[in-house]
This record gives sequence, structure tokens and C-alpha cells, in this order.
Amino acid sequence: MTSGWDSVPSPYVELSRDAWRALRANTPLPLTPDELDALRGLKDPIDITEVEEVYLPLSRLLNLFFLSDGGLRDTVSGFLGGPVQPTPFIIGVAGSVAVGKSTTSRLLRTLLARWPEHPSVELVTTDSFLYPNAVLQERGLMDRKGFPESYDRRALVRFVSSIKSGAEEMPIPVYSHLEYDILPDVRQTVKRPDILIVEGLNVLQAPPAGSLGVSDFFDFSIYVDARVEHIRQWYVERLFALRRTAFADPRSYFHRYSKLDQDEAAAFAQRVWRDINEINLVSNILPTRARATLVLHKGQDHSVRRVRLRRI
Repeated sequence: MTSGWDSVPSPYVELSRDAWRALRANTPLPLTPDELDALRGLKDPIDITEVEEVYLPLSRLLNLFFLSDGGLRDTVSGFLGGPVQPTPFIIGVAGSVAVGKSTTSRLLRTLLARWPEHPSVELVTTDSFLYPNAVLQERGLMDRKGFPESYDRRALVRFVSSIKSGAEEMPIPVYSHLEYDILPDVRQTVKRPDILIVEGLNVLQAPPAGSLGVSDFFDFSIYVDARVEHIRQWYVERLFALRRTAFADPRSYFHRYSKLDQDEAAAFAQRVWRDINEINLVSNILPTRARATLVLHKGQDHSVRRVRLRRI
């Protein structure tokens, strides 16, 4: 099974890596290899060449969108005959578990914060809006964690709506990957950034009829794409790496899995992928790809091979 590229006429223009790389123009590289190491996700082999050839052109494009948003605001101000208060430019980043969307989001946050036009860039993950495990257990949803119904979507929409409306600051819950749960009485405060990046599995999902969805507040959206079989391979590799690192911590929710032997760990990883993550990808995440402004398609080695940009 593959995620593939649709053969029907598309609202996107498709660019090869070479064509996309040329769009960097003279955008400087504001990142060192050591800084990239700190941003890279577990088992993500992204290197500085990938940053130069893929993410600097994307950073330049996002900066142009940000500046054009300011021009639109000036147009509205002129029409209304009075100033319109600037509000944050919001970027959504979607894609499967293990596809690298978290690395993409962290990297973009760093690159965008180094443009002079928008020094304040915040990153929020939708993990912060998962229901606590106690609620998921009560509703029989622990095995569907990451599926749309496992999130407090109303709270997420309220947060993004408030930020887009110009709220000075908004407190949100904090999710611990170590404890695999929302931390009680702990909050992250988002203070009216120039740019807000919202990263998550289902951020491009269409809302129910008559309702607003989080994607309605996005000014730009990115879908990180790859073949399903490649993502499966990356997921299994990442789980093996976690087994040797994070899962080895006695405080980890998954500590018991660090004691599995090689064959048991492989069977566990394949089962979780087959019964949970692949179902969520095929049923809920992949269908939202066509809603993105831009699609980054990765090859088996994790490098971006081609880019789709929605025609303007």
C-alpha cells in the first residue's frame, strides 16, 4: 500500500528537488550543524544539505506569505478607514507518526525566528490537547490515542481562535511523552507570537458540518508525506531506538517494553503499527493531504524528493 500521488488533475504545481532548491535564491543559512543536531528527531537523518536545499526555500516562501499577509491587512485598514491590529500568522504541519513532522516544525520555528520580520515564533503540538489518560480509559479510547476522537478538539479550536484574534497570552496543557499523559496543573503559556506553528496528526482534518476546525485559522499548511511502507519502516526503527533510550528510563510509561528481546520488540512494533498507526494514517490523516498548501514528499532515505505547492 502506498500513499502515492494522485493521477487526476491537481490544484498543485509539482516541483522536483532540483527545481525547488533553485528557489532558495540568496536566502542565508542561519543554522549550524550543532544546532541542527539539537533539532533533529530520533532516527531522523536530516543533514545541513537538506536544510539548504529544502527548508531554506520553504522558509523564504513562508516569509513572503507573512509579508503579503501584512499587505492584505493594510488593504483592509484602508477600506475600513482605521488601523487593523496585526494578529499571528499561523502555520499548520500535518503528517503521520514517524514521518518527521516534528523535526520539520522545530526546524521551521528556528529558521523563521531568524528572519528580521518575525523574531517571535511559537510551536505548539496537538499532543497538548489530548484527553488525559483517565478520560481516554473511561471512554475506551486508550488504543485509539492519536485518532481524532482522542483530542479535545473544542479546546484546540478555542486556543487557535483566541491566538488568531489577538489574545495577549493563552495557557495550554502540557503533554509528557515520558509519562504518556497530560501533566496535571502544568501549563505552557503562549504569548502572542508573530508566527504560531501548530503541529499534529490531524490538524488538517475538516470539521463537522456547521463547525469551525483548527485548519480554518491557518494561513499556510504543510503536509509531510511518504509511502506508507517507508513510514512503517521508520516507525519500527524509531521504536527500537526508543527501547534503548527513553523506554529504559524507569519513569517511562513504556519502561516494560525496554525488557523485550529483539523478536518480541519487533513483533510489538509491527502490531502497534498495523493495528493503530496505519489505520489512523489511512483513515484519518492521509485523506487530509489534499487540503495542505504545500506537500513535502520524502523518499525511503527520509530526504525530500519533490514538493507540491498549491497554485495561487
